[in-house]
Amino acid sequence: MLEGLVKDGSLKWLLGKRSYFDEELEEMENSPSAGKNWISEISPVANLVVRRCSKILKISPSELQESFNQEASDSMKHPSQYARNFLEYCSFKALSLSTQMTGYLFDKTVRRLTFNMMLAWETPAAASQPITNKVDEDVSVGLEAFCRIAPAIPIIADVIISEHLFEVLSSSTCGRLQFPTYDKYLSGLERILFVKGEDENIYVLARGSEIRAIRKMKSNSESSLLSSIRSSRGEKILEIDGTVTTQPVLEHVGISAWPGRLILTDHSLYFEAHRVVSYEKPKIYDLSDDLKQVVKPELTGPWGTRLFDKAVLYSSVSLSEPAVFEFPELKGHARRDYWLAIIREILNVHKFISKYRMKGVARDEAIWKAVLGILRLQAIQDINSSIDIQYDTLLMFNVCDQLPGGDLILETLANMSNLRASDRENDTRAGSGMYSISASDMVSNLGFVFGTNPNNSNESRIAVGEVSVGEMSSLERAVKESKNNYKKVVSAQATVEGVKVDGIDTNLAVMKELLFPLNELRKSLQSLADWDDPWKSTGFCLLFSYIIYRGWVGYAVALVLMFFSAFMMITRYFSRDNPVSEVKVAVPPPMNTMEQLLAVQNAVSQAEQVIQDGNIILLKLRGLFLSIFPQATEKLASALLSTALILAFLPSKYIALLVFLEIFTKYSPLRKASTERWTRRLREWWFSIPAAPVILERDKEEKKKK
Repeated sequence: MLEGLVKDGSLKWLLGKRSYFDEELEEMENSPSAGKNWISEISPVANLVVRRCSKILKISPSELQESFNQEASDSMKHPSQYARNFLEYCSFKALSLSTQMTGYLFDKTVRRLTFNMMLAWETPAAASQPITNKVDEDVSVGLEAFCRIAPAIPIIADVIISEHLFEVLSSSTCGRLQFPTYDKYLSGLERILFVKGEDENIYVLARGSEIRAIRKMKSNSESSLLSSIRSSRGEKILEIDGTVTTQPVLEHVGISAWPGRLILTDHSLYFEAHRVVSYEKPKIYDLSDDLKQVVKPELTGPWGTRLFDKAVLYSSVSLSEPAVFEFPELKGHARRDYWLAIIREILNVHKFISKYRMKGVARDEAIWKAVLGILRLQAIQDINSSIDIQYDTLLMFNVCDQLPGGDLILETLANMSNLRASDRENDTRAGSGMYSISASDMVSNLGFVFGTNPNNSNESRIAVGEVSVGEMSSLERAVKESKNNYKKVVSAQATVEGVKVDGIDTNLAVMKELLFPLNELRKSLQSLADWDDPWKSTGFCLLFSYIIYRGWVGYAVALVLMFFSAFMMITRYFSRDNPVSEVKVAVPPPMNTMEQLLAVQNAVSQAEQVIQDGNIILLKLRGLFLSIFPQATEKLASALLSTALILAFLPSKYIALLVFLEIFTKYSPLRKASTERWTRRLREWWFSIPAAPVILERDKEEKKKK
């Protein structure tokens, strides 16, 4: 059977070059045990992946199958899911062992293995359509396969951002990820070098073209406090900008700007202003403390003007005034957006740690997740700087801060991290192989990149990860639900953008049409209150008076709400197959520019008049309460005392009844004359009250200018 597969071309797509599977194919053709180790339930591609996994695990494919059959539940062994679940079982066990080897990320066989796991995941069963007549570079994988396999190695992807990462990597290949692009991305991760500092606990993150600047930075730091500050806290430098004179970072202080270099670590933000041959003492902006910190984009310009959208503003309760860092560039503000995203990621991870009170292993795990997210973002930038990247979507804590239900994702992540910490201490699940390895173990096993951790052995590795065989983990479920809700929000927002119209007059016409039902209801109630039809008004007053007297107001409100609910359900039932009715608005005559300016001026004048009237009311009340006008104050005090006695001794239902009758009978035929008389007296009394005096004081600077 195997010979037939090779001869008929089902696996020729792997033979264009000396590919990953050449050795496997030749050995399987010539091996006498080829038939025994061929799993009949899975596809040829899946068989080759399982064979490679069996080599890593040093057991035969048949033994792997027996182990799976013993450990897996009945639902996992259902015929419709058996092939894929068995493939995941073999893949996750092999990856868990492979990633314990030093420098595993830079082993090309491991890279190719992960990609072929994705290929096999898409066609796992023996009945799957084989991949034929394609060269190695043309074979591609889809979103689901990538999001399932890639998070098994946290340095490559994680569950939360894997979908966004796939969209970026496959943007130029019609939504399918090809191996050359995938390998280029992993090579980008490889090119991000960690240059070890003098202190064993400090690592400097650098990219190829920046190594010289980083090393120069390290030597210059010896004359400043930066090195000692970072050493005492065990901080890792994640990004540096401003070391190149053609691309400075400007710190704005008042109306002046000073160049320097900006340094981001996994705990803090540092700014060192340039001197002639060195740097000044670093300013420290701690991102790990709970200081009610705010990081947002900011406009800057010469002499304090707000012209250029290229800066980041940082504020906290520890600063007397915000710090503003500008990233000048000729076109766009991508440089600023990148820094804004990575600063927020570090700030958000420490908020996450503080909120869930994470310590020890769980805390380190969270920080490394943020660090790896920034590393992946830098790798994407390096392999293709022309890609328009939404930086926040590739950083998991930023994503959770923006997604609907992102707090639930973080809560799930915190619970999983605490479980990992517990498992590490108890070592109860080590060796099961049914789960992926954690981010902190990934970091410790990168060997020369991050250095080795003597306290972390293979036997004490965290065995519970973010991906489990044959089922969605709690984190995956939380992410899926949140993204579904996000799609609904995006869809709703699209409708919002679609109904926005331009022009004050047009917007007022739309608002008038939308408020038409409420306006008609207001007119009906006003007609009842004005007693235009005495019989209707009398019936209305008697009905509601009886409801209030019997204490049925709550029931009446409930009945109204039930009516609206029934109306909506009936409307939904009868309009299931009909499109949503559109609101038709008569567009007012178009206004020219001068008419629009006049309309705006009139609106501003009316708003100013309303504010003036409000100030007059407040000043008169101030005069009354402070007894500036004794006679008026005495009348108001008497009225307030009478109202207080009524509220104190009269039951609430009688008070509500009196208020209702006062409002709806004041214009009845019996009370209309007295109401008009009392309204006139009250107005005259109010107009007779002078406003409290106001003195306007101008600033000294304004006086000097004048």
